[in-house]
Amino acid sequence: MSAIYGLVPEARLGGGPLLASLLIIAAFVLGFRVACGRGPRLRHAGERVLILGTSRLAWKVIEEIQGRPELRCIVVGVVDDATPPRGSIVGHPLLGALEDLGRVIDEVRPDRIVVALAERRGRLPIDRLLEARARGILVEDGLGTYERLTGKLALESLTPSSVVFSGSFETACLQAVVARGLGLLVSVVALTVLLPVFGAIALLIKLESRGPVFFIQERVGRAGRSFKLIKFRTMHPAVRRTSEWVRDNSHRITRVGKWLRRFRLDELPQLVNVLLGDMNLVGPRPHPVTNLELLILALRNLGEPTGAAIPYYSLRCAVRPGITGWAQVRYGYANSLEEEIEKIRYDLYYLQHASLSLDLRILFETVKVVLSGRGSADADAGRSGRRARGLEARLGRAA
Repeated sequence: MSAIYGLVPEARLGGGPLLASLLIIAAFVLGFRVACGRGPRLRHAGERVLILGTSRLAWKVIEEIQGRPELRCIVVGVVDDATPPRGSIVGHPLLGALEDLGRVIDEVRPDRIVVALAERRGRLPIDRLLEARARGILVEDGLGTYERLTGKLALESLTPSSVVFSGSFETACLQAVVARGLGLLVSVVALTVLLPVFGAIALLIKLESRGPVFFIQERVGRAGRSFKLIKFRTMHPAVRRTSEWVRDNSHRITRVGKWLRRFRLDELPQLVNVLLGDMNLVGPRPHPVTNLELLILALRNLGEPTGAAIPYYSLRCAVRPGITGWAQVRYGYANSLEEEIEKIRYDLYYLQHASLSLDLRILFETVKVVLSGRGSADADAGRSGRRARGLEARLGRAA
């Protein structure tokens, strides 16, 4: 084109006509490809999702999509894998059996197929799924979909063998070294800079109530070893033994303590724990020894899906606990056994996907929470304090 313009200057087009011509050509090509079914589908109405299977995991994925309109996803139907067949699942019609998958794909034209079969062995329609991939349809494992949408693990769908032989719960050596180095650097700098803040907080605590400045508690750390966790004291001394949940201790919180807890300032002394090597900046929060024993008892004795967590709970102790963690920024504080078990799902997701980028994201989200004062333990205690204590009742535990 440049050669033609050089030989015949009269053929040179102005900027306006040339731009208009390019836009017309682009619109024509895009329209032709869409008409032929080969172009990108206009997804202003949302991504069309076809669910393959009627398992409990399928229910969870559908409920997650329905409850989050910001995902811009539409469940266009479900392909049944149950025997005998069902009529519908979570309000969505069953469009056919597994052998009808090809016809169903032609009818609903999904953008994504989520495979959530209760049993795959001998039943997975691999040929139809390969054809779908060749047509540009995304095919995704149901577990991967659930994790991507929720940021937590579906404990009910894990098996002991998949955990034992999986390397995804192991922390890379380089990552562990980087995390430890970052923790040392931040703790040394922060303790030096925040020394006047420590003094001011200590003075406020002593002026308001009798007792020590620091609250020191035995927690479970890496490899199950216990250590002494340090926090600023935010409560009056306990008259009688209670659980460690804020729900059962909210009446003991001091005025200064309420303010410290709102902005997470009571956690600052844990920088000393990081310096000593007991903790990292990011990781699963260390459970009090008393709550840990109760939680393990619940997981072993409940005849419910939560019992599936028995082989996996100890994985939390594979890494150093953290001042903040994925469960803290995604869920908040736990004030019941149900909520503790829910947080385990987030902790195991973190262990499976641990990386420096995820740690930085967690730190960034933590700063946002601290500056805003959102999601304090006291607010979360109010959320769960109204719930029935079903798990504790079944364990025969006094509140």
